Amino acid sequence: MEIQTFDSKNLLPFNLSRFHISEDYGFIVENPLTELPSYYAPWMEAATNLTYLIENHQLRSKIDQVLPGNLAIPYWEVSHILGLPPILVHADFALVNWKKRNPDGTLEIENLDPIISFPGGESLRGFILVTILVEKEATPGIKGIVQAVNAILETNDESLIEALQQITRSLEKMKEVFKKMHDYVDPAIFYTVIRIFLSGWRDNLAMPDGLTYEGVSEEPMAYSGGSAAQSTTLHAFDEFLGVQHSQESAAFLHRMRDYMPPSHKAFLEAIRLAPPLQQHVTSSGNKKLCIAYNSCVEALVELRNYHIAVVSKYVSIAGVNARAKKAKSMNDGKSLPTPPSSLEAKGTGGTGIMCFLKSVRDTTKKVVFNS
Repeated sequence: MEIQTFDSKNLLPFNLSRFHISEDYGFIVENPLTELPSYYAPWMEAATNLTYLIENHQLRSKIDQVLPGNLAIPYWEVSHILGLPPILVHADFALVNWKKRNPDGTLEIENLDPIISFPGGESLRGFILVTILVEKEATPGIKGIVQAVNAILETNDESLIEALQQITRSLEKMKEVFKKMHDYVDPAIFYTVIRIFLSGWRDNLAMPDGLTYEGVSEEPMAYSGGSAAQSTTLHAFDEFLGVQHSQESAAFLHRMRDYMPPSHKAFLEAIRLAPPLQQHVTSSGNKKLCIAYNSCVEALVELRNYHIAVVSKYVSIAGVNARAKKAKSMNDGKSLPTPPSSLEAKGTGGTGIMCFLKSVRDTTKKVVFNS
């Protein structure tokens, strides 16, 4: 697979097909495979029965922080070919993990299912599918970035304003679809079950040294868990709008790019190398253009504000409730499952989640042009 980067000597056309991004689905993979060739039957059998195997302690009763070679070696090799680390990432969890119940039906949550699941029941299904639908609503915005870059190169401010307005509408729609999380995902199940399987083995006190991939390396290796920070979508908007995050947040976000498909990462680099939008807006003296730019930034801020509210409900408040229920159950002589204490204040990618989200929200606010 040839991945093209942005060529400053041959700027046009700047389009999505160069980066294997769908015109209709954005970063989501269209028609992902639901079955692998017969050679991989043992993998598919384990994957399709994963929830049962985990809940009945038949997958592996104790990992001992070593992944056996018969799993580790092929997993490592496949990951290397794909250009991804050998751990569950956002692309695995969401972008390729969907199928339609009715192939001729619409891309609606009632007509969708994950291809592969793990414990979490309907809440897990809802979490995966709402995430996918948020990504889908980003598609017009991603196309808007391409239109905007070409408009800057052609010095076409009218087309640029149209593109910025399209991006704003896309961000607003992403927020609206994000609200469906409350309809389909139980905070208690998300906190006590789902997050455990996304937590990874980097910045995780439960596995401080990482995981040893038997037959690959004698030393343990640490990888971050699946995280929204691995979605190319918000990285693309940040690059395009010129958002500069704090040193700590930027370092984490740039590390998360290594968890993206290489062609999506190349798309971000192409945006970075394109003529800067902010510079064009300030030098144009076009008030309508400035207003359109600010509307984009404000929509991104609102999306991030809403993300903070969701995380507060599903992590902070859910964590308080889980600890209270655990304390009560212990007093009653019972035992309830809760995630390791090391995950309480962290996102699945390993960051201090609320501080990180507020930091990226606040730095986004700073790029609004004052009239």
